[in-house]
Amino acid sequence: MIRMSKLTDYAIVVLAHLARAETTLTAQSLSARSGVPLPTVSKLCKELSRAGLLQSHRGRHGGYSLTRAPEQVSVAEVVEALEGPISLTECGSPGAEPCGIELSCIARGTWDPVSRAVQSALRALPLSEIGPFRLGRGAPLAVRAAASLPVVTTP
Repeated sequence: MIRMSKLTDYAIVVLAHLARAETTLTAQSLSARSGVPLPTVSKLCKELSRAGLLQSHRGRHGGYSLTRAPEQVSVAEVVEALEGPISLTECGSPGAEPCGIELSCIARGTWDPVSRAVQSALRALPLSEIGPFRLGRGAPLAVRAAASLPVVTTP
């Protein structure tokens, strides 16, 4: 099964809450709002700050804020910050080590368009679309577009 890690899923949930906030939020507040355990929120905030997606603020009214508007932060950036390049197979990742059958592999080229489609869908999905979609406003454009991609079947 192809899926992102639970940590990345939690990061998207936490960032979606932060995207809706009008001020900085503490890790405690983000944990309470999202239901993600505080140690996990703290770890994510540190990693996302290192990746340049969050800014930490010190002091009495400190906490975390997005470094850019939610419309300018794609879900792909979050996934890549925590998991590395988006690719369905190891050989499709930039800088991947040869697997041993790379020269004779007939499947490698088959996965490239699928990986690009997943990357494109996640790049087109901004954090600002996560909350409204979850609240029932309808699927974001990137999700609707990805759902309309042709399905390639093999005999």
